[in-house]
Amino acid sequence: MRRFLGLMLGLSLGIGLVAAQPRPVSLQPAADPALEARLWNQTLQVSDRQALLTAINHSLSYLQTEAAVAAYRDYLPPAFSRERVQASLERFRQLLLTAKTAAAFQAAVLREFDFYQSVGLDGAGRVHFTGYFEPVYAASRRPTAEYRYPLYALPPNLSQWGSPQPTRLQLEGADGQRGGAGPLKGLEIAWLRDRLEAYLVQVQGSARLQLTDGSILSVGYAGRTDYPYVSLGRELVEAGKIPEAGLTLEAVLAYFRAHPAELDRYLPRNNRFVFFKQTDGAPAMGSLNQPVTAGRSIATDKSLMPPGALALIQADLPDASSQPASRFVLDQDTGGAIRGAGRVDLFIGTGAAAGNQAGLINTDGQLYYLLLKP
Repeated sequence: MRRFLGLMLGLSLGIGLVAAQPRPVSLQPAADPALEARLWNQTLQVSDRQALLTAINHSLSYLQTEAAVAAYRDYLPPAFSRERVQASLERFRQLLLTAKTAAAFQAAVLREFDFYQSVGLDGAGRVHFTGYFEPVYAASRRPTAEYRYPLYALPPNLSQWGSPQPTRLQLEGADGQRGGAGPLKGLEIAWLRDRLEAYLVQVQGSARLQLTDGSILSVGYAGRTDYPYVSLGRELVEAGKIPEAGLTLEAVLAYFRAHPAELDRYLPRNNRFVFFKQTDGAPAMGSLNQPVTAGRSIATDKSLMPPGALALIQADLPDASSQPASRFVLDQDTGGAIRGAGRVDLFIGTGAAAGNQAGLINTDGQLYYLLLKP
């Protein structure tokens, strides 16, 4: 499983949009002579089409909110107004529903839409892709000898904690079991039996918990302490525990299975502590306060990229065929460590199978946004 660069480097945690401010230009009109070939290296089967329509509808719902109005105020480039993004989604949805053939759909998209390409990591369009997912873990409503590692609700007085806020070590102790002795006492939502799983829920920002009574408890992001994210995996690489070329989640899990005492040493290095709320079975939510759709929602740096907008990604995305793909997606999430125009995290879905697939995504490609021509 390789959700390491996307997961352990903290690239998928939805943390909400910051107040809109002027942004540097990170998108430019596409000048790719092979764009047509890139565009149609995909097929839209009925199931794929439905997932894409679902994601489009979530973006359209977001674009009706006051948060969207604020996010697009003074957005750069100015071509990406909220109204134009909305009109683009509405027309694209109409084409999906009415085009008679794939060729007719392709021709209409190329004829009616302008493409804007991310400048990427290098100013020449290179974008790095990873995958993320919503995990499912065993948990208990009560602490037991087996279930010892809690997830916590948002402290009601978090805004009054002062600065600097307590570190991870101060909040939960080196062994992750001391939270009941400090400001987190009484805020426990559920206990997990694996400390690393509890930590990974904090990195992912949501989870479904299979409780010991047979019921399912869903939790989602509620807030966090005010610290920068520190990569657990990067710490292992810099310490020479894992080679750079072997930076995978499976390698990290294997390392800590072989050296469980090392968790006490490495986990406290990430002072960012994440709190949760019960979501009553709701689907995984992105930073736009809309559900994310498996295979069709991406997370980007929302200080640069247009929230809710329609995009096309071109990258090697391993699936059953392990073939390169281009795919229409909606920009509906962000991440605590996703920064710059050259990072995209693709939401894969819920559960172990989604985690396995997400863990394989670690590749470069291109990112385009589509706007209906004026």
